[in-house]
Amino acid sequence: MSNKLAGCVEVDGLQYEWELRSEPQWGDADGWRGMTVALLRRHTKRGALLEFPAPKRLLKGMQRGRLQIGDAIVVRGVRAALLAGWDPDSRGKPMVFTVDAEGN
Repeated sequence: MSNKLAGCVEVDGLQYEWELRSEPQWGDADGWRGMTVALLRRHTKRGALLEFPAPKRLLKGMQRGRLQIGDAIVVRGVRAALLAGWDPDSRGKPMVFTVDAEGN
């Protein structure tokens, strides 16, 4: 797994750009929230946001570790968003999808 915080992955022959939008953070109302990754297929307008759960180490009260996002997790997230109804060719606000720690 690499330490990249942005990149590009290929899914079914199409290029999807991704970037980390927010790191895990503490909120008084909700407790720990996980990271958010933004997706955009090249040459399209509508993006998607993948919301991940908070890392287990934070829930256990341990210190933050180094944030790691691998291409395989992003690819699974793209596939999950597409299966859940994301249409990158449509217009509108980014769609938000909740995924598990592996991007499914």
